[in-house]
Amino acid sequence: MTTPPPPPPSPGPGPGPGPGPGPGSNGPGYGFPQQPATAPVPGTGGPGGPGGSGGLGGPGAGSFGPPLGLPTAPGLPAAPPKGGGLRRNAVWAFVGAVLASAGWAAAVVAVPDLVSNDSSPRSLGNYHLSDDFCATAKPSRLLETYTVTTDSSSPSHHTDRTAALDSMNCSMSLKRTGGGTDSEYASVYIRADLHKAVNPAPEQTAGKELYRARGYQITDIPGIGEDAFFIYKDDGGSGSYHSLFGEVQIRDGGMTYYISYNASYTQGKANPPSMTELRNDLQTDADNAVRAMRK
Repeated sequence: MTTPPPPPPSPGPGPGPGPGPGPGSNGPGYGFPQQPATAPVPGTGGPGGPGGSGGLGGPGAGSFGPPLGLPTAPGLPAAPPKGGGLRRNAVWAFVGAVLASAGWAAAVVAVPDLVSNDSSPRSLGNYHLSDDFCATAKPSRLLETYTVTTDSSSPSHHTDRTAALDSMNCSMSLKRTGGGTDSEYASVYIRADLHKAVNPAPEQTAGKELYRARGYQITDIPGIGEDAFFIYKDDGGSGSYHSLFGEVQIRDGGMTYYISYNASYTQGKANPPSMTELRNDLQTDADNAVRAMRK
């Protein structure tokens, strides 16, 4: 007896190539194995087709699609496994970081100015510390008019050495030679810093502008270091009592220096230095000090 051929598959709207093992079928199907009855995968087909609910050729309303990570149709790439996008993003982020790092390293070698900024340290040249800054930076010009008082705190000096900053200072109490009143006294403070970790220029510029904003007179001094200026204020306050301040600041590379003068006097009872006299005295002593620091 001749076995009749199987009936042709009914076309269904599903994407599959042929019949799958429906419920009760005895032969192997061509679809993917039936999944546990949890929830249908949307978009895998519509009703119809002899595969019933388990075949790929025409899944019905309760059908299930292929497992994640397997091809959805011949010739199409596999769907990425769960979390694959995150892994790819992480890989590309790592690759991007490596390339950016390599590019930055090349820029540092090829174009140093890209990584040099206002905070980068500057050269200290031949400037060096001394253990007695009162001797190195002796204010000889001022001492033509004043004498140093020898009390318990004058003169005094100190030197500090650290990895980022070396510093020297000297303080003196002065009395005008021949002066007979308390108004003839003054004080001088001298300091030099060797900045090894930062560029001192922005901080010095900011300080200069603060003095200007508070009513001090600022006069630039050419020919000493990279930047030098004189600061002056004669504050009358109230009545005839005056507070007098003068200072010269110098910056040269990573070295900063200043000498400041403070005095008070009662108008008509003392002979304070004029602005020009004080500037000349402090400028001369400052120039001599920074020269001595290079010897």
